[in-house]
Amino acid sequence: MALIDSPELAMRLARAIASDISLYNEAKIVGGIQNDNLFESLDAELAEGRELYKSRVTPDLYGRTNYFDRAIVDVLMRGKGHIKSKIW
Repeated sequence: MALIDSPELAMRLARAIASDISLYNEAKIVGGIQNDNLFESLDAELAEGRELYKSRVTPDLYGRTNYFDRAIVDVLMRGKGHIKSKIW
């Protein structure tokens, strides 16, 4: 399988991975937001998602973009803005 070298496809991949993390880890996400430890709660899942993303895009694209991090914020955090938290 060829590596992704298109920014648009890389963004789409990052969002798909973030959506899967969100879908399968709802309880951890809610608890992480409520307890202000979201990234610690999802450490293993985020590391696995990042490695998957890194393995599917070209090294150049991975090294010069932050699409995966942006997708995590957009999908995991913005989508859960209704959850009560000390941080917002």
